[in-house]
Parts: sequence; C-alpha cells; structure tokens
Amino acid sequence: MLFVCYPKCSTCQKAKKWLEANDIVFTERHIKENNPTSEELKTWHKQSGLPLKRFFNTSGQLYRKLKLKDKLPHMNEDEKYSLLASDGMLVKRPILIGDDFVLVGFKEAEWKTTLDIE
Repeated sequence: MLFVCYPKCSTCQKAKKWLEANDIVFTERHIKENNPTSEELKTWHKQSGLPLKRFFNTSGQLYRKLKLKDKLPHMNEDEKYSLLASDGMLVKRPILIGDDFVLVGFKEAEWKTTLDIE
C-alpha cells in the first residue's frame, strides 16, 4: 500500500500511527516533496469512486488563498487534475492506495472497514 501524506499534518500522523498499530505494511510518500501527477490523480480518483472535489484540501491555506471555492465549479476535470498536481498542499491527505481501493482523508471507521480490521 502507498501512504501519501504530509509529515507535519496531525491527521497524517494519527493515520500513520493507526496503520503501524494495526501492523499494516505501507510505503510512505511525502506529498510536498513528491507531489502526485495528474495521471496518478486521475487513476486514484476513478478507483476511489469519490467526487473529484474530495481530493482538494478545502481547509488548507493555499486553497483559500487561491479562492478555489469560487473557481472550481467553473473548471473542467483536466484543469482540476492539473491544479492538484501543481502543489501537494492542495491535495487532501492522507491518501491510502491499495490494489483495489483509494481512501482520502483519515476516517478510522472507513479505514477499518476497507482494510477489514476489527
């Protein structure tokens, strides 16, 4: 599994501790140093079944600074993928990618269900 995170993010730290506590093997990827590409984001988006808006870090400073709340509704999908790929801080995190799932954001109940953990 691939765990895409920002190490300074408290939610990412919580998710990482949870993965380790549950003996989940994963590869960690720093989202700011190794930003997801448009192609990766397209793949993850399709695999997740989530609306593309869920991939945006809507509570982030950069999201607010760029006034994306107002701009996103007028952008097409390719423009949104390019924007997400331009800066890891725009991407909602953590993201956990497995062979047949993509989890965006850390919701313990959702992760337990997906990873089949009691």
